[in-house]
Amino acid sequence: MYVMKCSKDGAFTEGELSPYGNIQLSPSAGVLNYGQAVYEGTKAYRKENGKLLLFRPDHNAIRMKLGAERMLMPSPSVDQFVNAVKQTALANKRWVPPSGKGTLYIRPLLMGSGPILGLGPAPEYTFIIYASPVGNYFKEGMAALNLYVEEEYVRTAPGGAGGVKSITNYAPVLKALSRAKSLGFSDVLYLDSVKKKYLEEASSCNVFVVKGRTISTPATNGTILEGITRKSIMEIASDQGYQVVEKAVHVDEVMDADEVFCTGTAVVVAPVGSITYQDKRVEYKTGDESVCQKLRSILVSIQTGLTEDNKGWVTNIN
Repeated sequence: MYVMKCSKDGAFTEGELSPYGNIQLSPSAGVLNYGQAVYEGTKAYRKENGKLLLFRPDHNAIRMKLGAERMLMPSPSVDQFVNAVKQTALANKRWVPPSGKGTLYIRPLLMGSGPILGLGPAPEYTFIIYASPVGNYFKEGMAALNLYVEEEYVRTAPGGAGGVKSITNYAPVLKALSRAKSLGFSDVLYLDSVKKKYLEEASSCNVFVVKGRTISTPATNGTILEGITRKSIMEIASDQGYQVVEKAVHVDEVMDADEVFCTGTAVVVAPVGSITYQDKRVEYKTGDESVCQKLRSILVSIQTGLTEDNKGWVTNIN
């Protein structure tokens, strides 16, 4: 794992690699008392020739910087972040699965590690990166997901921190997610907190709705995370001739769609087989000829080096 520290003045010391293990924190650390932390998720991919690739790590760095600003934290520079990710991936090279068998999930974490009892920014910050080999995010594997539209609980609200990858955005979804899973669903779709009529996102991924040649996704207005996979799929879809629209997506549009799919670093591009809303269940097109599968194939081919990267998205770290 990679560890780098920073005082409140914003100057990060030189980081270093160390064996993966527990870390020491004061009971009054900012991250424990006030949830002062943001994190990222990216992956290392093994090419068929054994070399390793990263996918748009500079965008993760920029997103962490924006999240840190929202949580009043200093953050590593883009170069510091990307270099640390590279070092961590190379140090864990033997844990990267073979091409087509999985990826190395890399978790950068920035937290207020210094002690602070009164409400305020921590006096010290720690930036850590660790990694783990992973397969499919959902237990269904590549099978289509069954989603449940949540009407009681909301994920975030206007003016909050829903648009950044703060740790405080994820624990609150666990209750609704656990309830949905106990009923046999894969995940939860959250609605806006004001009218509870407009789609936001799932517990850990963005959502796309397909109708004909139009692909719609909820606009990032401060309550929805600006996913890097989301951004990439939007560009790929536009290149393929689809009309891609960012807007407020009414739940009725979702129930009348041809296809629905989710995107994220962990889930990649996952097809949705059905959505249940107010006891009404709607099924969607899935399979090899679906828009979802076509876009996923293009994205994964770029990420794993199977096709030429003409967009400058891939970083070779060997």
